[in-house]
Amino acid sequence: MTGRILGTLGHRTQRVVYGELDPAVLAAELPAMTRVDRAHLVMLAERGLVDPAAAAALLRCVEELAAAGWAPLLGRPAPRGLYLMYEGWLVERTGADVGGVLHTGRSRNDLKATVTALRLREQVGELRAEADRLRAVLLARARAHRDVVMPVYTHFQAAMPVTYGWYLLGVASAVGREVDALAAAAAGLADCPLGAGAVAGTDLPIDAARTAALLGFARPAPHALDAVASRDVPLRILGAATGLAVTLSRLATDLQLWSTAEFGFVRFPDRLVGGSSAMPQKRNAFLLEHVKAKPARAIGAWAAAAAAMSAAPFTNTIEVGTEAVAEVGAGLAAVLDAVLLAQVLVAGARPADAAMLARARDGFTTATTLANRLVRAGVPFRTAHSTVGEAVRRAVEAGSTDLIGSGPPGWTDGIGPVGDLPAVVAAHAYGGGPGAFAGQWADAVAGWAASRDRLAAGRRAEAAAAAELSTAVSRLAGVPGGDGR
Repeated sequence: MTGRILGTLGHRTQRVVYGELDPAVLAAELPAMTRVDRAHLVMLAERGLVDPAAAAALLRCVEELAAAGWAPLLGRPAPRGLYLMYEGWLVERTGADVGGVLHTGRSRNDLKATVTALRLREQVGELRAEADRLRAVLLARARAHRDVVMPVYTHFQAAMPVTYGWYLLGVASAVGREVDALAAAAAGLADCPLGAGAVAGTDLPIDAARTAALLGFARPAPHALDAVASRDVPLRILGAATGLAVTLSRLATDLQLWSTAEFGFVRFPDRLVGGSSAMPQKRNAFLLEHVKAKPARAIGAWAAAAAAMSAAPFTNTIEVGTEAVAEVGAGLAAVLDAVLLAQVLVAGARPADAAMLARARDGFTTATTLANRLVRAGVPFRTAHSTVGEAVRRAVEAGSTDLIGSGPPGWTDGIGPVGDLPAVVAAHAYGGGPGAFAGQWADAVAGWAASRDRLAAGRRAEAAAAAELSTAVSRLAGVPGGDGR
């Protein structure tokens, strides 16, 4: 109840709106919320907006609650949600003159936006770290299998000879761009919403830059309405993460196809496959199907979040700040699962060198190379294309894989032998082909290292902010100040 509102929601309606405040919910929500409280109370005391003794008492109470694992809050009625229930407990413990100052100069609106940003920052950091680990696995396997010749496919038909390592390097390059896109989207988390108040800032002389710094943000949000109304950054982050999941689903599709008996290109160890409850012979690479399906979860979450935001007023609203944001976390969790599964699948997959080489040879994948040899001898490409195509047709009709012998007599005289498949692969050194593997791999490794270093630098900055917050809390209240997170 408030001074204006005397009634409360019924229990069933409370459950629909606020959910069940069980230990898992408290453990998920309160660490970030109380971290904001610590920074806010430090700032209020430093600015003289609250009595330092009151701020210190509140900080000690918060630390005691955290140390108890939030257990004192379990079972308490929460007719207006978790935050007001938690604040009410503080008031009961410390009295209205102390507990009642916590919300000075802020609103649930900017508090919730800040908590959302903190939780997203942690979730995105974990996703970026695991995606970089996947990138490292791809690069390591690419180098290990750089000489394993296989056909690359277009339209599900053998096209040209490449290597399995070069294929993995291509996937690593795509994953790297998705990680970069995720980092670029997460740059929008640099602004701290705390200080925006309900919607229009405050006339109290708060120091929003101080709380932003204590919470590890680069700066306070420059516009109060934008700070509490907008959730475009979470939506953009989820969009970037969804792109990563889509790329991994395409990798999983290839690996699943290549692991079939019909292809026999890739084999997974027993720990990464499953059997059938009914068919004893089965050996199912079922983890790949999870990776293939995860984008649906992320895409659905993005669509749900965007739909919830669509046509909402540009101000603080429940549909944007609560309903839409709830979908974002679930979508990011699905992408993280896809990344973790892809790590073990890429690491565990073993190419069947002989089968890959045989299919590259029997699939006439040197046909384009032969046409290009004719071009070098002065034959127009379209004529060379037709001549080689006719030779392929004759070979197929004869049940042969001898491309040279299937053409007219002497048709390749003077152009030199096509060479073995590894030589053909090595010759494709232009236009980003597999013959340029060494330079491509070095560039990809440099990109991976830069991404890893950027993430590490960001985490060091966050850790420094957490340490400063802990020091400030200790200085004011004489308690350790928690872990600052």
